Amino acid sequence: MTAIPNDVRPNVTDPNNTASNGPDRLDEATIADFHGEENLTRPRSEAPQDYDLVILSSFGGPEGQEDVIPFLRNVTAGRGIPDERLEEVATHYRANGGVSPINAQNRALLAALQEALAEKGPNIPITWANRNWEPYVSDVVQNAYDEGKRNILVLATSAYPGYSSCRQYREDYGMALEKLGLEGKLNIGKVRQFFDSPGFIQSFADGLVLGLKDVRTRLSEAEQKAAGNGKIRIMFCTHSVPTSAANEAGPRGVDYEGGSAYVEKHLQAARAVLTRVEAVDPALLDDVEWELVYQSRSGPPSMPWLEPDVNDALEAIEGAVDGVVLVPLGFVSDHMEVKWDLDTEALDTCDRLGFVATRTPTPGVHPEYVESLRQLIAERVAETASSTDPAELEANRGGVCGGKGWFDACNPDCCKSLRPGSDKSRIADYTGDTTGGTR
Repeated sequence: MTAIPNDVRPNVTDPNNTASNGPDRLDEATIADFHGEENLTRPRSEAPQDYDLVILSSFGGPEGQEDVIPFLRNVTAGRGIPDERLEEVATHYRANGGVSPINAQNRALLAALQEALAEKGPNIPITWANRNWEPYVSDVVQNAYDEGKRNILVLATSAYPGYSSCRQYREDYGMALEKLGLEGKLNIGKVRQFFDSPGFIQSFADGLVLGLKDVRTRLSEAEQKAAGNGKIRIMFCTHSVPTSAANEAGPRGVDYEGGSAYVEKHLQAARAVLTRVEAVDPALLDDVEWELVYQSRSGPPSMPWLEPDVNDALEAIEGAVDGVVLVPLGFVSDHMEVKWDLDTEALDTCDRLGFVATRTPTPGVHPEYVESLRQLIAERVAETASSTDPAELEANRGGVCGGKGWFDACNPDCCKSLRPGSDKSRIADYTGDTTGGTR
């Protein structure tokens, strides 16, 4: 197993604010014996196929003021949340004309991927579908079948393992096949989670280099500083989830750093980003510490979620640092939760506390990110795969977080909720032997 880097620079992530299925942190006492999910013996790659369509699959968002409440009803379906409470969240969209930025960003990514596939292959069409707004998954799947497509590959716009970021996408398509009566008539596979892909990591590293330079320049020009010590805190920000959902992320029976596959992969990605920044200019990380923080939590206060919230984390370092760089590590584009929770609320908190602060870009259509997505598609398509042998494909993977990469098909219990009624139809289930899955 490739060595997992411990701390590139001081990591102040609070070990008490994690899920509970593994070591809080990889320190000198634990790292030598730590294996985590890398100790699973089952294969990760599937044999390439002759796919005839790729679907870029996303969350969706409203396109105008009249769409906002119907969209939020879709998002919260089955939870019995009244429109009055939904209107509290709707204010974020209404301040933007009722339009979520995510749709335009997905159209831009779709266009970039179409261009990349046309230029470098595989020669395969790509379209777009959403979970919560038009174009809906079931409509896109039906149209594809009507047009003669029989072998589809889904690329979800989410990098990390977890229920809403992976398994729910698998359920979206499994339930669509069931609803449309297309089970056994249409095969749908899924591109693996890409938190460790080179272009995904490089896009954040490029942004962090510029962000650190910007903060250092502004600090050098500032007449008054928050602490007067020249220190900078990097906050890698991601979406909070209930700790119960974090505990359920990934295959069963694995001890993850931070107690969860969701937490561990963010920590690994953060270290990979910092390693690339250090390679560009080590001095950029002088007097710098970093931590993983969370945002965008919802639900009742009585339900535990991953913490600390980014604003609470900022309050906790009042008077301790001069500068802050917010890195939206859990997001692939500048959608509403980035624009509101970070660009509005978190940066307002920074301003109130006197920090010189900036928020770095999400991957968006960064050329290396788009190329990594193209390569992830190419490794699954027979026309462009480097091998027809799954073992060779797995050996050829180019992840940059020190591991073997995620699974083309997930264990049936991977990211499964313990709540009743959670066993839904889904795609990309691993059908091999998962007993005795660790060694």
